[in-house]
Amino acid sequence: MKNIEEIKKEANWCLNCKLKPCSTNGCPMNTNIPEFINKIKEDQFEEAYKILLDNNIFSHVCSLVCPQEDQCEGKCVRGVKQTPTQIGKLEKFINEWALENKVPYKIAKAKENGKKIAIIGSGPAGIECAIELLKNGYDVTIFEKEKKAGGILWYGIPDFRLPKKIVETIIGQLEVLGAQIKTEMTLGKDVTIEALKKDFDAVFLSLGAGSSTVYSLADGSFEKLYLSDEFLKAYNENQFLDHLGKVVVIGGGNVAMDASRAAVKMGAESTKILYRRDQEHMPARKIELEEAIEDGVEFVPLTRVISANVEKGKLQSLNCIKTEIVDGKAVDKPSTEFTVEADTVVFAIGLKPEKSLLEKEGIKLNDWGMVEIDENGMTNIDGVFAGGDLTESKSTVCRALAAGKKAALGIMKRV
Repeated sequence: MKNIEEIKKEANWCLNCKLKPCSTNGCPMNTNIPEFINKIKEDQFEEAYKILLDNNIFSHVCSLVCPQEDQCEGKCVRGVKQTPTQIGKLEKFINEWALENKVPYKIAKAKENGKKIAIIGSGPAGIECAIELLKNGYDVTIFEKEKKAGGILWYGIPDFRLPKKIVETIIGQLEVLGAQIKTEMTLGKDVTIEALKKDFDAVFLSLGAGSSTVYSLADGSFEKLYLSDEFLKAYNENQFLDHLGKVVVIGGGNVAMDASRAAVKMGAESTKILYRRDQEHMPARKIELEEAIEDGVEFVPLTRVISANVEKGKLQSLNCIKTEIVDGKAVDKPSTEFTVEADTVVFAIGLKPEKSLLEKEGIKLNDWGMVEIDENGMTNIDGVFAGGDLTESKSTVCRALAAGKKAALGIMKRV
């Protein structure tokens, strides 16, 4: 727990702007940031906690994993000529203070209205949509393909960034509100949109982006080639992968940082991140890269992996080439080929929606492979809504939450 005087000093740095750009333009959930900070200034920590959770039950999660420097803090007026108010630290403090002091929080629920909503996927967008609907008296059933609810919060984000107890608390709130959670139920196999539409008044799709972006490294497959989602799932389920040896993670986003740190914690002999751009042009948060390096990960920028050298199905090394940034793009530098020893490769260059599954269910995708939705979050199928990683690439947790809330409002408007 931080020193209270230090926290108060940080809170007093906030100018309490009338236009609240941190809230209106920076925070996808439009949290009333100046209001909760004012409560800190007034030593009313419980009131600050209530302001945060009344708007966003995921407040603690957001304080830990959201890129505040690009969102709320990125819009702070103080940041124009000075240092922005450290909003993320203040939000984290309030949530930790509430935990330490066992401050209760109960979500108010309206009288049941008899309307039934199906939600496919229990990641941030799905849970947020469910909570908004449950609060307003709707009956909600969540269908989750994995054994546990939580989506990326449980299977994707490692515990060294997001403690599982925080996720369990949110799932507990869902259950208290009356949500039915049906696990090991997969869209296209155990449930279909057509069947759900017969039993429910609306459907919300929040499956996340389940298809990993990869490219061929060798003719045929080889051992110890992993996709980031399966690699992180193994870590998060405590099913540590043995004999990783020298690990190379290909990618430069936050998922690459998580995968590399997970590799270290699973006992890798060494771990390198190979990324075709430089740090200035990489999508990962600066703090995530710093923490990976602190854990012993070696960051190798301006490097593109071309192919793999494989013997008898086992990886020996990777053929690489140095790159340079030209007009914002990574371009190969001639005659700079080299090899990197590797036993394990993890692809962490992005995820996208499962096109064939969605199209089979009748969902229309745009030219970028994302689900098309209208201003209310509804797809081309009447009564079927979508949000999160299905509808926008490189979505943050907070943006997924905003998509879930938007869909809930769209559903309530229609049903």
